[in-house]
Amino acid sequence: MSVLLTASAGSSLPMLLSLVILFVFMYFFMIRPQQKEMKKKNAMLADLAVGDTVLTTSGFYGVVIDIDEDTVIVEFGSNKNCRIPMQKAAISAVEKPDAE
Repeated sequence: MSVLLTASAGSSLPMLLSLVILFVFMYFFMIRPQQKEMKKKNAMLADLAVGDTVLTTSGFYGVVIDIDEDTVIVEFGSNKNCRIPMQKAAISAVEKPDAE
């Protein structure tokens, strides 16, 4: 009976090792890059200022008019009449105006 227990305990070591390797692989190729991307986006949104040109997640370009805690008012188009409040999370890219 002790021979069977020893054999089964020895065969679980490779399985445990493969699970550890799988977890390490998932961390470095899936979880860590996603965390880096999230930090980069949070830094971009924290650096947002009035007058920046933004690209929304829906594909519209606009200029930031006002910033609140979690919302921004973005002006779209050249007629200056289309001002839409939206969440900061809806901004996918920010372009700073050129300082001349």
